[in-house]
Amino acid sequence: MNSELSSQQVKDIGEQGLLERLQRFCPPKIIGDDAAVLETAPGQSLVVTTDVLVDGVHFSNITTSPEDAGWRAAAANLSDLAAMGASPLGITVGLGLPGELRVSWVERLYQGMTECLQKYNTPIVGGDVVRSPVTTLAITAFGQVNPSQIIRRSAAVVGDAIVVTGVHGASHAGLELLLHPELGQNLNNEEKTALIRAHQRPQPRLDVLRILWKILTPNSKLSIAGMDSSDGLADAIIQICRASGVGAVLEHRQIPVPKTFNHWLTPDQALKYALYGGEDFELVLCLPQELASGLVQHLGKGAAIAGRITAGSTVILHDEQKKFPDQVLNLSQGFQHFSQ
Repeated sequence: MNSELSSQQVKDIGEQGLLERLQRFCPPKIIGDDAAVLETAPGQSLVVTTDVLVDGVHFSNITTSPEDAGWRAAAANLSDLAAMGASPLGITVGLGLPGELRVSWVERLYQGMTECLQKYNTPIVGGDVVRSPVTTLAITAFGQVNPSQIIRRSAAVVGDAIVVTGVHGASHAGLELLLHPELGQNLNNEEKTALIRAHQRPQPRLDVLRILWKILTPNSKLSIAGMDSSDGLADAIIQICRASGVGAVLEHRQIPVPKTFNHWLTPDQALKYALYGGEDFELVLCLPQELASGLVQHLGKGAAIAGRITAGSTVILHDEQKKFPDQVLNLSQGFQHFSQ
C-alpha cells in the first residue's frame, strides 16, 4: 500500500467509496442489497440486515422523542426486510449509551420500538449494551423468504416499469416543519400533523408483499428488482440501475408527492424533497408493465408507475410536457455520510 492510499481518510472517499472497499471482504453473492440472504432450510432463506443510528445524525431531541426514535429505528430495519421480500422474525438491539443518560429515555426508546414491532408480530430477541460518549442504536433484523420470492437490486431488465409504492418527500417535509415551524404558514394543522407523522412514524411497506405475491402467482418464475427508498427515490433508482447494468427514465409528472406540496412548495422544491429527501421507507420495484399496472391499482394511496428501465447506464429525469429540461440524476445530490 503506497503512502498516498494509507493516508486517506474516510471523508476523502465518502460512504459509497468506503462500502466499495469493504465489500471485497465479504462473499460477493451475499452483499449488495438491502439485506443479506443466507440459505438455511429447504424452501426458506434467512434474511439479515443491520442498521446503525447515531444521536445528532439520525435523530435529535429537537425533532424526535425517544418513542419516535425507537419507532423509526425499528421501521428502518423492517423496511430493509420488505425490500428483500422477507417477513420479519425478530430483531436484536445494540446500545451505546453515555452513563449520564436517563434510564427513562432508554425505556421510552424501547416503548417506541415495541409499538412498531407489535404491528408485525416481531419480537426483540436480544442485544448488547456498552458505554459510549454518544447515544448509538444498532439493530440487526432477521427475516425469512421463499428463495423464489427474493427481491434483488440486480434483477431489473430493459422495458420494466418502475413502481413506487407511495408518495415521496413527506418525511423530509415533516423534518423541515419540525426544524423551521414558520415554513408551514400555508398549511392547516391537519396537513402539518400528517407530514410530521410521516417523519416521526414511517410505515415499513411489508403490506406490499402480500399483494405483490398474489399478482405474481401465475408468474412465479419472474424475478423482481427493487429496494426501499430510505435514502431517497433518486438513490434507490440509481442503485438498482447500477446493480442491474441498466439505465432509467423517470417521468417528472409521475412522481407521487403529497397533495399539500401543490400549495406550499415550488415545483423545484417539491421535486427536490421527493428525489433526495429520503426516509419515506416506500418500496421501489421494477417489473413488467402489465404487472406493474395491476400492482399500482391494488395499492392505491399514492402508488404510481414513475418511469421505465432503459438500455445504457444513465438515469434521466424527463418531463413529457417539456417545461423542464432533461436532467441526469446522480448520488452526489442526496445525503451521503462523510460528505464535505
